[in-house]
Amino acid sequence: MKLKRTFLFAVLSIALISALVSCKSQDRNTETASNENAPEAAPGKPASGPAEGDWLIYHLSAEPATLNPITATDAYEGIITGGNVYETLVKRDNQTLELKPLLAESWTISDDKLTYTFTIKKGVKWQDGVPFTADDIVFSYKTIMDPKVDAPQLRSYYQEIKKVEAVNEYEVRFTYARPYFLALEFCGGIPIVPRHVFEKGDFNTNPAGRAPIGTGPFRFVKWTTGREVVLEKNDDYWGEKPHLDKIVYRIITDPSVALQVLKRQELDVASLTPIQWEKQTGSPDFENHFDKFNYYTPNYSYIGWNSARPFFADKRVRRAMTHLVNRGLILDKIMFDLGAVVTNPFYINSPEYDKDIKPVPYDPARARALLDEAGWTDHDGDGIRDKDGVKFAFEFLIPGGSETGEKIATILKEELDKMGIAMEIRKTEWAVFTSRLNDRKFDAVTLAWSMGVESDPYQIWSSTQADSGSNFVGFKNAEADSLIEQARQEFDRTKRIELYRKFSEIVNEEQPYTFLFCRKATVAVAKRFENVIVYPLGVDPLEWYVPQGLQKYAE
Repeated sequence: MKLKRTFLFAVLSIALISALVSCKSQDRNTETASNENAPEAAPGKPASGPAEGDWLIYHLSAEPATLNPITATDAYEGIITGGNVYETLVKRDNQTLELKPLLAESWTISDDKLTYTFTIKKGVKWQDGVPFTADDIVFSYKTIMDPKVDAPQLRSYYQEIKKVEAVNEYEVRFTYARPYFLALEFCGGIPIVPRHVFEKGDFNTNPAGRAPIGTGPFRFVKWTTGREVVLEKNDDYWGEKPHLDKIVYRIITDPSVALQVLKRQELDVASLTPIQWEKQTGSPDFENHFDKFNYYTPNYSYIGWNSARPFFADKRVRRAMTHLVNRGLILDKIMFDLGAVVTNPFYINSPEYDKDIKPVPYDPARARALLDEAGWTDHDGDGIRDKDGVKFAFEFLIPGGSETGEKIATILKEELDKMGIAMEIRKTEWAVFTSRLNDRKFDAVTLAWSMGVESDPYQIWSSTQADSGSNFVGFKNAEADSLIEQARQEFDRTKRIELYRKFSEIVNEEQPYTFLFCRKATVAVAKRFENVIVYPLGVDPLEWYVPQGLQKYAE
């Protein structure tokens, strides 16, 4: 689940944690969402205007590694702080998805599309009372670009900027070395942290990573490790204040436990697994207390094959592995058709997605032939395929809390056992999981990417990101690199799509991922909340309120 963060770069998410998504954080999707129980508003609620007060108790399926928006690489930090504690220069309109000012008052773009100048709002203060100025933006940029700072994924998107300068206290200018079609969004969406807080000591370990100070409508209260993160309304907020007094992010990593807590009405908002959506939340009692929503958001899940491992270095082996994943069965029996099979690295409902690329079929016979052709046969008769003295035995890494991921892994293991391949399922908690990804200490992994409004494959697929960026599987292809770079400088979307089609064909041929699904977000929301509007890409809890007579929590 996510709140309010514009995901300029792709972020890791358990497949799929992001059930509650504000459209400010996602791609240009015109898919209409559905509310299973309440097309407009839940029945039985009193008609009234917005009321102040009450809390939102929000399920978080894993604990963030940090609340520092510059070093964070998972979706959880953005769920908590994005748009709540920290803000950016621009944001996306809920309905139109067009960029509009937030901390910026206005902006200008040079004719050559190399210079972006923002005038920022006056009177905005950090939550400790220090004025927000252009110096904070310059500091944030310089910090992102500092190689000693743990931000390689984010840094990759700002490397084309020649300089960022404070023209004066309320004006900042970004100058690019060459045009970039997402420049306005990246300049306007740059994570901004307070210079006076973060310039002291080591940025990566600054205490503000666990106690953020922002400019947003909510301020940080506390983080109890393994239990909850609490935010409260910022009474000194410069803009329109939220109606709710608090948001409590309750950390429950086991989805079955989370559902029981939800049914006890100790949670107000929770994502639902497919089986929970389909089989476990249809009782009259549940429907009396909760509304259920489902809608598409820009994401895709996948299995990634680490090409540095000898068994996955050959594209024939990777294609064989895809032939062994019965995606139709998984979608039907495990996901209850709450999604769609995908084949390439763009949002399935966007123009960039190539619908002409068809899924690699489930075909064990073809997989066997490809493995034999690649030289992975059982040379020593022990029942396990091998090549050059290396056994085809690997570890399949999944994050704790990923119920669907564990089921997919179990199905795949059964297929591989029949094929003479030994696979061990390794489940780890989220912090260990992401550390192993970053260190490339994995053989195969299943996860999901949550993407931004406009797609740029650079972060995940450029060979420059294979060693320390988000290209965890080590995909390297010179032609793909060239297409990605051409697309970054192409402002004509139609021409950019043509480049992306060629890029997608290469990815399909190489099979660095076994692409799985674009899963629908499935979420339950307590009925006492009003103004729960489903926008083109989801809902926006900052707009919600609870009528006085239905309020549950108070100081």
